[in-house]
Amino acid sequence: MAKKDKPEDPAAEGKSGGKIKVIILAIVVLLLVISLTIAGTWLFLSKQDDKPQAAETTQEDAAPVKQAAIYEELTPAFVVNFTQGGRARYMQVSVALMTRDQAALDALKVHMPVLRNRLVMLFSGQDFTSLVTPVGKEMLRQQATASVQELAQKEVGKTVVEQVLFTNLVLQ
Repeated sequence: MAKKDKPEDPAAEGKSGGKIKVIILAIVVLLLVISLTIAGTWLFLSKQDDKPQAAETTQEDAAPVKQAAIYEELTPAFVVNFTQGGRARYMQVSVALMTRDQAALDALKVHMPVLRNRLVMLFSGQDFTSLVTPVGKEMLRQQATASVQELAQKEVGKTVVEQVLFTNLVLQ
């Protein structure tokens, strides 16, 4: 009976233990292949996502990017008077300067008294009847833009202000 407790063939015992080792090795290799496939796919997809961004960056570098607009409100509002047909008339204009360069705008702010004087002289030299029409108001706005740009070119060295905007215009 003692012989029955012991395996009859020692080679049979090694074969069953060897089968388990082969199965475990196959599972480890399979998990390794799956992991490498997932990692490779992830790297491939992340590189594809980076390529369009790189192309956009080079396109943006080639074309100048338009910066955000910066608005500087000139306070207090301008008030000028006119005489039309022996009657006193008034105009109140709130003005904002639109620029895209904060440093240049800060340099222009040093010359704000001269800028305000130019605008007051421009506004007071207008004909009241032409200012009543939308075309007259637009012409005045364009003249104000040209005057401010001329001053900026003279004092700062470049046209700092892109547009002069009227945020409020009252004629009485």
